Amino acid sequence: MDWLQSLFFSTDSVAHIVLLYALVISVGIGLGRIKVGGVSLGVTFVLFAGIVAGHFGFTGTYNVLTFVQDFGLILFVYCIGLQVGPGFFESFKKGGVQLNLMAMSIILLNVLCCIGLYFLVFYDGDASATDNSRNLAMMVGVLCGAVTNTPGLGAATEACNQIFGASAPAITNGYACAYPLGVVGIIGAIIAIRFLCNISMKDEQKRMEKEQAANLHVVPHRMTLAVQNAYLSGKTILQIRQFLGRDFVCSRILQDGHVSIPTRDTVIAEGNKMFITCAKDDAEAVRAFIGPEEDVVWEEQDVPMVSKHILVTQPSMNGKTFGQMHFSSVHGVNVTRIRRGDMNLFADHSLRMQIGDRIVVVGPEDAVDRVARVMGNSVKKLEHPNLSAIFIGIFVGIIFGAIPIALPGIPTPVKLGLAGGPLIVAILIGRFGYRAKLVAYTTTSANLMLREIGLALFLASVGIKAGASFVNTVVAGDGLTYVWCGFLITVLPILIVGLIARLCYKTNYFTLMGLIAGSNTDPPALAFANQSTTSDAPAVGYSTVYPLSMFLRILTAQLIILLLCFV
Repeated sequence: MDWLQSLFFSTDSVAHIVLLYALVISVGIGLGRIKVGGVSLGVTFVLFAGIVAGHFGFTGTYNVLTFVQDFGLILFVYCIGLQVGPGFFESFKKGGVQLNLMAMSIILLNVLCCIGLYFLVFYDGDASATDNSRNLAMMVGVLCGAVTNTPGLGAATEACNQIFGASAPAITNGYACAYPLGVVGIIGAIIAIRFLCNISMKDEQKRMEKEQAANLHVVPHRMTLAVQNAYLSGKTILQIRQFLGRDFVCSRILQDGHVSIPTRDTVIAEGNKMFITCAKDDAEAVRAFIGPEEDVVWEEQDVPMVSKHILVTQPSMNGKTFGQMHFSSVHGVNVTRIRRGDMNLFADHSLRMQIGDRIVVVGPEDAVDRVARVMGNSVKKLEHPNLSAIFIGIFVGIIFGAIPIALPGIPTPVKLGLAGGPLIVAILIGRFGYRAKLVAYTTTSANLMLREIGLALFLASVGIKAGASFVNTVVAGDGLTYVWCGFLITVLPILIVGLIARLCYKTNYFTLMGLIAGSNTDPPALAFANQSTTSDAPAVGYSTVYPLSMFLRILTAQLIILLLCFV
C-alpha cells in the first residue's frame, strides 16, 4: 500500500498534484450544486473543499500551488475582461448612467464600511504598522466574501503577495468566513427593501406593464402603405423623412410591379407600395402623410424577399461600421438589427461589427446569399478559439500590470499586478481590438469554460494553502468577528442605496433587484430576482451595471491593500 500512500501524500509527485486538484474541484463543484432555500454556493464551494483538504494534510509544494493559483487567476480575470469589454463603455448610455452611479455608491459604501469596521474593531494604536496592515488585509478578504466577489479576492491576494511577500496573511480565511452570509445577506436585503417600502409585487408588475405599454416610441410597428400624397412624387426617401420629421425605415418597395430594396436616395412616385417600420406612436403620423395601409403579400412578388440571420465570421469585417458596408446601395439588402451576445442592437450606421455578431438581413435571396459569403457565416470558424490572440493579450496584460506607478506618500510603487493588468487589457481588446486587427472572439461556452477552469484552479489553490490555519482562525481567532463584520458590509450599503433609489428616485423594484445583484456581481441574487417577475427588468438592471461593478470590485480590493498597507 506504499504506492497509495505516496500518491496521496507525496507532495513532490506530479500525479499527486493532479489527483489533489481533481479531487478538490470535483467534490467542491458537486457539493456547490446543493441548494438550501433555493440558494447554492456554486463553484465557490471548491474553496471550502480545498480548505478541508489542506486541513487534513493533503497539500502540495508551495511553488506549485502558487503557480497554479496565479495562472488560474490570470485566466479567470482575462476571460471576464473579454466578456464585459464590448459592453463596458456602452453601459453608460441609454439611461445607464443613473444605475451605474447607484452601483458605484454601493461599492463605495462597502469599502467605507470595511475600513470603518477595521478601525473600530481591529486597529490597535499600540501595535506595529505591520500588524495593523495584516489586520486590514484580512478585512479586505472579508469585504470580498461579503460582496461575493471572487475576482476581487484574487486581486487582493496578489496585492498581498506584493506587499508582504512570503509572510502574506491568509486573507482567504476572512473571505470564507464572510461568503456564506454574503450570499444570504444580499437576497435578504433585497427582501427587506420590499417590506420597508411596502412594495406589492402585483402592483409593481402592473405598473411596469403600464409604463412599457405607454412607452410607444420604443415599440416597433410594421405596415404597408400606398403612396397617395401627390406632393411626394419625385421626392427621395430621405427627403420624405426630413419633411415628416419622424424616423422610419422602408425595407421594401413595390414600383411598376417590381419589388426592390430602397436606399435613402430612392425616388418615390404616387401609387408605390412601401413596407415601413416605425415607432408605434409615429405610425398614425406616417400613415397620414404618405397614404393608407394596403395588404401586400411581399413573398409572392416577382422578386421574393427573404429575411436571414447571418453570422459575422470573416476577420476582415471585424471593426467595420455598417455605414462603411453600404448594404442597401452596393448589396441591395437592408440590415434591420444585430444580435450580440445576449443583446439586441439597432443596426445604426456608426455601429461597428464584431466577430460573432448575428445580423438580420432582408432582401432578394441571391443578394442575401452574397452578403452571407462576404460576412463569412461559418459556424465552424467560431468553434475554434483564437488562442494566439488570448495569449497575446495575457502577455501584454502581465507586462502592463508589472509597470511600477509611484504615488506621492506611498513608499512602495503601486502595480496593477497579475489581476488588474490582464483585466484592463482584456477590456480594451474586447472593445478596441479590431483597430489592431486582433480578433479575440470566443464563443460564450468557450469563454465560460476557460473562466470556470481558471476560477476552479484559483479557488482550489487558495483553499489548500489556507486549510492548515483555517480552523485556528475561526475557532481560536477572529472568525466569528469576521462573520458579523462581513454581514454588516453586505447589508448596510444595499439598504441605504436601495431605500434612496426607491423612495427618492422611484426606481422600479424589479430593476432595483437587478441593480443590487449586478453591483455585487452575484448570480444567485439575479436568479432570485428573475423568479420574482416575468419581465426582463432584473436582467436589464444587472447587465447595465455588471461590467463597471466587476471592474471596480477587482480594482478597489487591490488598491486598498496597495495604498493603505505598509510593512
